[in-house]
Amino acid sequence: MTTEEFHSSDKAITSETSSYMKVWSVPSSINLEMGGKLDNVKIAYETYGKLNNKKSNAVLICHALSGDSHVASHSKDDLKGWWEIFVGPGKSIDTNKYFVICSNVLGSCRGTTGPNSINQNTGKPFGKNFPLITVGDMVKVQKLLVNDALKIQNLLCVVGGSLGGFQVLEWAKQYPSNVKGCIGIATSSRLSPQALAFDVVGRNAITHDPHFKDGQYYDTNAKPEDGLAIARMLGHITYLSNDSMNKKFGENKLKPREIKTDFEKRFSIGTYLAYQGKKFVERFDANSYITLTTAMDLFSIGENKKEIEISLKNTNSDWLFISFSSDWLYPPSQSKELVEALVSSGKNVSYTNIPSKAGHDAFLLEDELEDYGNLTSAFLNKLTGDNEKTSYSLEPSQREKTNIFYNKRLDLNIIVDLIPKNSAVLDLGCEDGDLLSLLREKGFTELIGIEIDYKKVETCAKKSLTVINYDIEDGLKTFSNKKFDVAILSQTLQAIKDVEKVIIEMTRVAKASIISFPNFAYQPLREMMFQEGKAPKTEGWYGYEWYNTPNKRFPSIADFEDFCNLKNISILRSVFLNSEKGIQITEKPNLNADNAIFVLGDPEKITR
Repeated sequence: MTTEEFHSSDKAITSETSSYMKVWSVPSSINLEMGGKLDNVKIAYETYGKLNNKKSNAVLICHALSGDSHVASHSKDDLKGWWEIFVGPGKSIDTNKYFVICSNVLGSCRGTTGPNSINQNTGKPFGKNFPLITVGDMVKVQKLLVNDALKIQNLLCVVGGSLGGFQVLEWAKQYPSNVKGCIGIATSSRLSPQALAFDVVGRNAITHDPHFKDGQYYDTNAKPEDGLAIARMLGHITYLSNDSMNKKFGENKLKPREIKTDFEKRFSIGTYLAYQGKKFVERFDANSYITLTTAMDLFSIGENKKEIEISLKNTNSDWLFISFSSDWLYPPSQSKELVEALVSSGKNVSYTNIPSKAGHDAFLLEDELEDYGNLTSAFLNKLTGDNEKTSYSLEPSQREKTNIFYNKRLDLNIIVDLIPKNSAVLDLGCEDGDLLSLLREKGFTELIGIEIDYKKVETCAKKSLTVINYDIEDGLKTFSNKKFDVAILSQTLQAIKDVEKVIIEMTRVAKASIISFPNFAYQPLREMMFQEGKAPKTEGWYGYEWYNTPNKRFPSIADFEDFCNLKNISILRSVFLNSEKGIQITEKPNLNADNAIFVLGDPEKITR
């Protein structure tokens, strides 16, 4: 097994310190959330890029458990940073555009005051006497750094993953008017009991090391290295997924690496973990590990969606959450809970769940960098207004044929014309955001999309659109009754699993609904079936073979009208099109129209 296979997400971090690191001394005492105070607090930090004249381009990056202030290198001769792939000139967080700040958190051992710092009252390291701190205390110290040392009152964005994401949430909770945007990656409102359990075992491994000496080991030659290494080994398991472990060690499980260690070396996974533990103890302090994991375990902005909503009710930020499908430490369900709480309170929030086999560590690895990097850069551009707000074109030559849509989207302008001005609009199955872009071009401002394809959500992000990466059926549950003026299901009805459920939910969340779909009773389709005896396949809406069509339903105009009558749903208006000829159909639409548009709901709510 090669050395390269034995790298972790924080492989760039060593015991060395960058020459670019600065240290600022807080001029006053810090009152702590759990009681007590800290004097003479020092904060290690680094900055990148230039602050503009308006001081409006500052981005704060918050690190995870074992990180530090050195998020990226400052020059080719500098040490590599822990998020080197993500931060720097021309990268996702572009230091040519943004003034980037990263500080080491309170309680750590990487330059900021922590248990290994000297207690001015005793002249010795704090050790076990370092006070209990919280994520809120970490953020309070960061706020002092930003305001008092750097003279910046408001941040363009706060970005962080894992524990860094906790800090992002705490910033929004404590200082809701000082942050324009928040990006939480692979994070949650609180740790699950399972995640907390791993921390508990890790801390026990440290405190039961015979060299721990009740936390007062600094003046001895023997440190609790075995206990800290085991804690790191245990924690590292939670950062990986089953797939990533199989890829690394499945076929070579009986081919351990030859390394010097007292830990078990029978299996390749064992020497990998031993290697990680050994590297970790070279740069981290056992007391800091206890301090920071305890702060993580205490963190909570709510035990359920309602409590989260209350915690973040005052935030004025735009939000982006990114989760990874194989992350079982901070699973996607926890990101969705945050999204749903913010949506319920009317906040502007986008969300994407990126398919990944890397586990929790995905946000620090290159595997999915293109996806989470593009989303991050697009969101930052949106905050600054730098994104190109792409206009929609009806010209077929300028659009690729997508998996359901016909190139000549004549229905879009008609749908837009059916929506009253100043309406709040929800676009279900928004694809690349063409309809949302057209609505924005027409002056609509309250626009949200739902799209199941995470790649298309990325496309929408580049257009500065707010889109949530959900299945439609699950996504509709996120919204309260009559949250929107109009809900739209454009050319997606035929791909829906539970049509009845979706339409009923649309009528719940919106005052009016607009549904368009291809009419499968269209005359050329009937003739093809009659003459050839085969599943119909023609240009436009129906250009698929029977075995690869994305269509699950094959409704006709007559079918839809019967459904509405059966369910007592009012049809307020209907428009029928022959898209190939570019005309509206009034005579025998069930035979002559290839596309139908229906407006459903309360007549008083849809009329101008």
